[in-house]
Amino acid sequence: MKYEKLAISDVVLLTPQVFGDERGFFMETFRQSEFETNCGNYQFVQDNHSKSVQGILRGLHYQYQKPQGKLVRVISGEVFDVAVDMRTNSSTFGQWVGVLLSAENKHMLWVPPGFAHGFYVTSNEAEFQYKCTDYYAPGDEVSVHWQDADLAINWPLADGKLPTLSGKDADGLAFSDAPCFSHG
Repeated sequence: MKYEKLAISDVVLLTPQVFGDERGFFMETFRQSEFETNCGNYQFVQDNHSKSVQGILRGLHYQYQKPQGKLVRVISGEVFDVAVDMRTNSSTFGQWVGVLLSAENKHMLWVPPGFAHGFYVTSNEAEFQYKCTDYYAPGDEVSVHWQDADLAINWPLADGKLPTLSGKDADGLAFSDAPCFSHG
């Protein structure tokens, strides 16, 4: 597994070594010891899987009282995946990084606790899987508006059309109004 720190160094792009032949392929998608060495000492307690069609945007989400780290990947299709630093004492506070994750490139992204996370489906449909370091707590979830002017995320919108959003994401908070983390 290759681990690459991105422009926000706590966010890490993971590229597995893929072994393929005429039968298909094999790859290791997670190894605790290597993950701890390259990303930190985290334990995963929940796995999630979603399916979405092109133009769906999910995010930007985080839990404030019970922050979750997320190790995300796409097993079908392609998404533009974004992490936003919500940690006030970080040198990259308020900055974002985005990468294309796809079934083809097999990349994974480590989004640590203290970050808002979201993705936009660029293919006809996509299946998205992720591991979480804490349990989902619906009353603790915060949504930052995907189109916040302070963040100025450059979403690769299909045909320039506005994305399809859930009600909570359409009503997401302005970055300036969202609760932020003062630690780590």
